[in-house]
Amino acid sequence: MDNEFIDKEKVDAREALKAAKTKKKQKTRTRQEVEKKPSAFVQILNGDFLTKEFMLGNLSFIFFVMLLLLLTVSKGYYGKRLSDDVNKTQEELNELTSDHFEAKTRLEEETQRVKLVDELAPQGLKETVNPTKVIRVKKK
Repeated sequence: MDNEFIDKEKVDAREALKAAKTKKKQKTRTRQEVEKKPSAFVQILNGDFLTKEFMLGNLSFIFFVMLLLLLTVSKGYYGKRLSDDVNKTQEELNELTSDHFEAKTRLEEETQRVKLVDELAPQGLKETVNPTKVIRVKKK
């Protein structure tokens, strides 16, 4: 039995199969090692988030966060401008209200009955002493 015929093709196939199995095991190990990434908190602490690979992978998210920050800042400026406009309008309203009361008071002072009688006396107009009478007509 020492001189048995060994088929070289079968031996090569067995060796190729063994080599493929070991390669497959090595690939699965490397995939597991590569897929095992640290958490985001660990990446921030390590500084891995600053790498080019990480930045390119998350570029859309980074732009989205920048857009949100820009909107927040612009909303603050817009609110401040609206507040300033409201304060300015309130001051104008207060000023117009005081002008109205001042004009109303001046009108009341100048149209007092005593002043009108004194001013109209040189023209010959006098205040009536008799009360006014109302004439009522009965309708049929």
